[in-house]
Amino acid sequence: MLPNHTAKNIQHRLQQVSPTDVAPKILVLFGSLRPNSHTRKLADEVMEMLEQFGAEARLFDPRDLPIFDGESTDHPKVQQLREWSEWCDGQVWISPEMHGNMSAVFKNQIDWLPLDQSAVRATQGKSLAVMQITGGSQSFNAVNNMRILGRWMRMFTIPNQSSIAKAWQEFDEDGKLKDSAFRDRVIDVLEELVKTTILMRGQSDYLTERFSEAKAALSKQAAEALKNQVEAAGAMDVKRSACCAPKTAPAPVAPQAAQKSACCAPKAQSCC
Repeated sequence: MLPNHTAKNIQHRLQQVSPTDVAPKILVLFGSLRPNSHTRKLADEVMEMLEQFGAEARLFDPRDLPIFDGESTDHPKVQQLREWSEWCDGQVWISPEMHGNMSAVFKNQIDWLPLDQSAVRATQGKSLAVMQITGGSQSFNAVNNMRILGRWMRMFTIPNQSSIAKAWQEFDEDGKLKDSAFRDRVIDVLEELVKTTILMRGQSDYLTERFSEAKAALSKQAAEALKNQVEAAGAMDVKRSACCAPKTAPAPVAPQAAQKSACCAPKAQSCC
């Protein structure tokens, strides 16, 4: 049986969420350890723009984050990254392009995010915007690969994106983006992210519902219910068997057999 996803039912579910004026919460991740890198400068610019748009933004600093080993989950930086990822409604990912891909510094942060919490990904249903920095001509390798990564993390990646080419000439002495088409694109991306995040607020659980997962959950519940019924029935049968067993008297023992049995006990084997 298929789920009921008529336009009327979907619209009804989406309208059940009450509007709110609470600021959207955005987490910004960037993939560089150099304090004055162009990636960090862009991240600082993104933070200022998000705050001007009325969002509550946090910038995670990847310095001191251990290399992913799957075991150092108690490290303070790992704990902070996971808490902030759970806290946010959406994220901005910024990475320099390194060998045609995102940097290892950036990927290390994503690796530390747990794949699942209570059977769902920790980032599931959150909005996402991707940006990249290049030192040479414009490229889109990093943002394209981050889109694949975002899909794997079950995030809603917005259509728009930013790729700043020859970044060394796009920032002024104060580390601010110069007025250019690159800066305009960054603004476009962030306003689209904020709007998308607000539109999806309270809707992500519904939008990420999956028929296969619901079916598996129902099958598991049915199997557990059947198991409990079988165990309960077995316990009742044992109790009934013990309660209803016939009360039979022991068979009489012939006097000679009783005497022989007593004489052949382990302590008196010599008399046999």
